[in-house]
Formats: sequence, structure tokens, C-alpha cells
Amino acid sequence: MEAMMAHLSRCDQRGIALPIILIMLTVMLVSSIYLLRASTSTTLTVNNLAYDAALSKEADLGVHAAFEWLSQPSTKALLVADSAANGYVATMNPMWTVSTPAFWTGSVTKDPVGGGSRVEYVIHRMCTFAGTYNATSPAANSCMLSAAKQGVAAPVALGSSLSQSSVIYDNQPQLHYVITARIFGPRGGNVVVQSVVMMGP
Repeated sequence: MEAMMAHLSRCDQRGIALPIILIMLTVMLVSSIYLLRASTSTTLTVNNLAYDAALSKEADLGVHAAFEWLSQPSTKALLVADSAANGYVATMNPMWTVSTPAFWTGSVTKDPVGGGSRVEYVIHRMCTFAGTYNATSPAANSCMLSAAKQGVAAPVALGSSLSQSSVIYDNQPQLHYVITARIFGPRGGNVVVQSVVMMGP
């Protein structure tokens, strides 16, 4: 009788091993699926960040092209009126954003060197009306202006107490120009880059 009870006890112990192994296999399967999904999400995130960085660098081409045109000495006389061929608009509506279709009226596109996506850019002068920044007729023009710093002079000798620098400003202000460039990527992503340039009239 004792031998038979010992045999039954050993049989019961062997039967418990199968459910425990199945539970352990299920836990391992769920863990491996979670790790696979986590690594896939990380890979996609890294790829998307690299894609956005590449688009931003390509969009910078539009900003550089616009700044190169603005910085030409012969361009100064053209800045009082729109220049559609160069993507320049002499006014800017403060209610517009880059999502407003009218914001891109007058823009130009540029093909990148060595392939890539086309870049669209537009230059806005931050003024209410076309014409000179200080025009008074037919209406007074209102522009975003900054005083241009010419140099720094020390009003007191070096080493004196309360020594302080005073700034001397040019008699002509600097006008603000907003360069906006955008690019539409091949995978549906898009990037918008803006830069503010200050130049004298």
C-alpha cells in the first residue's frame, strides 16, 4: 500500500511540470513580442528624426538663396516694390501664417544641387505698404525697424568708477525681412524654415 501511494505521488508531480512549462513559454513569448515592438518603434523614431534633419538641411538652401539675393548691392533699389522673379514681396500681412495660401503668393522654387526635393521660398519685407519705409503719401508706411549700432564709445576713462559704454546709432534704421522656405519630402513630410534679416534701406 505504501509503495502504491509513493507511485501515485510521483505521477502527480510529473503532471504539474507541463502547465508550469506552458506558462513560462507564454510569458517568454509575450516578452519577446513586446521587445520586438519596442525595438521597431525606436528604429522608426530614429529614421523619422534623421529624415526630418535631412529635409531641414535641404530647406536651408532656400534661405541661403534668398539671403544671397538680398545681400547684393544692386538689390537695394528693388526692395521698395515686389519682385516676383526673386520671390520678394515688399509687404507682409501680420494676420498671415505659413499655413495661409496667400502667404506663398510671389514665391519661387529652386531645384537642389545633386538631387533631392524642390525648395520653395519667399521673402517678405515687414511693412504695411510698398514704397519707401518712411513714405507718407498716399498713406503713412509702417515698417518693423531697428536702430543700427554704429560703434561703442567710452564716456569716461578706463579704470574710473562707474565706467559705462554708450552706443552710437546710425541715422538710418534697419528694416526687417523675413525669409521663409519650405520643402515637401518624398514620404509626405514637410519642413518650414524661417530666418529674419535686418538691413538698412
